[in-house]
Amino acid sequence: MAITREKLVSVDPLWAQLRAEAETMAVEEPALAGFIHGTILKHDRLESALSYLLARKLGGGDIDPLLARETFEEALAGDPGIGESIRADLSAVFERDPACHSYVEAFLYYKGFHALECYRIGHWLWGKGRHALALFFQSRISELFAVDIHPAARLGRGIMIDHATGVVIGETAVVEDDVSMLHGVTLGGTGKGSGDRHPKIRRGVLLSMGAKILGNIEIGEYSRVGAGSVVLKSVPAGCTAVGIPAKLVNCTGPERPSQEMNHFFDDDTG
Repeated sequence: MAITREKLVSVDPLWAQLRAEAETMAVEEPALAGFIHGTILKHDRLESALSYLLARKLGGGDIDPLLARETFEEALAGDPGIGESIRADLSAVFERDPACHSYVEAFLYYKGFHALECYRIGHWLWGKGRHALALFFQSRISELFAVDIHPAARLGRGIMIDHATGVVIGETAVVEDDVSMLHGVTLGGTGKGSGDRHPKIRRGVLLSMGAKILGNIEIGEYSRVGAGSVVLKSVPAGCTAVGIPAKLVNCTGPERPSQEMNHFFDDDTG
């Protein structure tokens, strides 16, 4: 029996809202009606729609899209937490990006969201010891979206990667929940050292465009890194770091910088 719209709203309100927006988009732009129906409206779950969309993007050439989708569906079934993360990530984009006016826009068109959810599949594969396929998807993500996230990196949920072009996240990096980052951010190592060598980004951090955080250092929770900064030392919680090399200029910044997306800082309180 088909689920009613009222039941869907109570069971999965984000998916219900996304479907409603898709229906409106299909009516307002008939040229996209077939695409919207095939990508969203013919599916009964958000996970199914996303696996279809991502498989079409990553599949083809070296891997059949149907096989890619089977892999995505396997991961989504194997770890229900991925679905929870998808919803948190999608909400983060809608709530924090002023250019995003609907869930359906982010779902269909935002490559930062696409790259992040593809990473989640790769991370699941990595955890299952399927390193070759995880690295294959990493390579495809880099080619398609200009985003390079190692599948061994550990990323939380409610993450927004705005614009996303040029984002690099290394193998031993950690990004906790509710982090926002803009294009050109690098979470990298400092050379050829092995072992735990990448940054740890704690909850609620805002990483502005072009920020480079290098080495096994910690960016404390609810802190900010300014545009174009190069951070080589740990940043305490609640502080703002700017410059090359970065220096602390403000430790009384916004309480929730990743949600407020406030890139302005007062340098009179260093």
